[in-house]
Amino acid sequence: MNRPWRTEEPEGDGAGPTLDPSDWDRTRALAHRMIDDAFDDLRTVRDRPVWTKMPDEVAATFEGPAPRTPLGAEAAYAAFRERVVPYRMGNDHPRFWAYYMGSGTVIGALAEFLAAIDASNLGGTEIGAARVERQVLDWCKEMIGLPKSASGVMTSGASVANLIGAAVARHAHVPDVRVQGIEGLREPLVAYASGEVHSCHARSLELMGHGSRALHPVATDEAFRIDVAALRRAVAHDRAAGRRPWLVVATAGTVNTGAFDDLHAVADLCAEEGLWFHVDAAIGAPYGLSARLRPKIAGIERADSVALDLHKGLHAPFEAGAVLVRDEVAHREAFSVMPPYLARSGRGLAGRSTWLSEYGPQLTRGFKALKVWMGFLAYGTDGFARVLERNADQARHLAARVDASPVLERVAPVEADIVCLRVLPEGADRDAIDAANRTLVDELQEEGDFVPSGTTLRGRPCIRVALCNHRTRPDDLDRFVTRLERAAAPAPS
Repeated sequence: MNRPWRTEEPEGDGAGPTLDPSDWDRTRALAHRMIDDAFDDLRTVRDRPVWTKMPDEVAATFEGPAPRTPLGAEAAYAAFRERVVPYRMGNDHPRFWAYYMGSGTVIGALAEFLAAIDASNLGGTEIGAARVERQVLDWCKEMIGLPKSASGVMTSGASVANLIGAAVARHAHVPDVRVQGIEGLREPLVAYASGEVHSCHARSLELMGHGSRALHPVATDEAFRIDVAALRRAVAHDRAAGRRPWLVVATAGTVNTGAFDDLHAVADLCAEEGLWFHVDAAIGAPYGLSARLRPKIAGIERADSVALDLHKGLHAPFEAGAVLVRDEVAHREAFSVMPPYLARSGRGLAGRSTWLSEYGPQLTRGFKALKVWMGFLAYGTDGFARVLERNADQARHLAARVDASPVLERVAPVEADIVCLRVLPEGADRDAIDAANRTLVDELQEEGDFVPSGTTLRGRPCIRVALCNHRTRPDDLDRFVTRLERAAAPAPS
């Protein structure tokens, strides 16, 4: 069999082993087939279930050792089509609303291919890919109003971006922590965020050696926003107890309900108390592109650092996050390491005075920025703004349908594009209603027509619809409401 990929060149040519195709034309034809299949998958996305559970017999094929002999590129692609494609997450589907993540784009997918062919390592050096990343970071600063002098770096997502922000904040407060470690701290450090903050912030403090108890949760108001008066009391209490406050995390779009903290009020408190003001804007940052939605993130331009998830509202394929830091020097000093083998010469490939790897924990870094850069060029900021506004309008439409229904209940304000609701089966008591809402989420996902997620608010289980999806239509939501109302109807006797 003439495989398009082989591990060795013919004997006698002196070239030695290679992983390039032995038949470029045949490989080109296979590549075109891959693109055609992928385009067909997206064009007909509404014809398939949102999510399909993998059968046991298919799952069993993922056991066993790696193949020793080549199977060839066609066989590898056939395995992908048969064993992976039918069981995808489904976030490319218009009725996927389970988790707040983007739906991807065609230009983003093609950019991923081009980035892989480019094969650059974005640790640093003077290359075109690094200039692409720096321009994307500049566009992100422009989006949220940070000065161009701010620093930044692309990350896998907001979890790592938030970790970097916390690390820079700690370094700014305790400059010798990189050498002394947390054992050298004279007093325990404490950080603050609302009880609705993303779980990655506790994990950041765990990874930094402080433990999750170093993140003090602050009460929220009736709209699930951080209670700034309660935050002020918490800071005063910890100072009196001999602890050292250092970081406040405000959220521009909470993951549970989409609530937006009062960023100006938090910024004022941080300025008064000498605390680092970090904003988790994984959801809200792209709102800076829309004149209508921008007021929701008012005050973000005052942040010391901001975390962004560009695979959410900008729909870049995974992974694509970023962190921006107002103080470039503090950012670089928190991470920069300059061993001799990375010495800068002032000329040539290593001529750039600072490298992107100096702004985070990774030296080896992929070309994540290309898909974001090409997305901005292809759709423009106005194109992204229209999609964000449409999702916000769809959330209000769904909320209105829920409010008008006698068997549905909305359980949180709709600030942006997340709707939390409960189904109220006729004649059910409170415990039965709770059980019905837990069960219904699983049933909907397994049916495959709609995929929301479940969460808990004020101690009550509910259904969460996250409308970060550029393919959703109003009729998808109307069908969803009909399905929910059917679930609330009494079973036929």
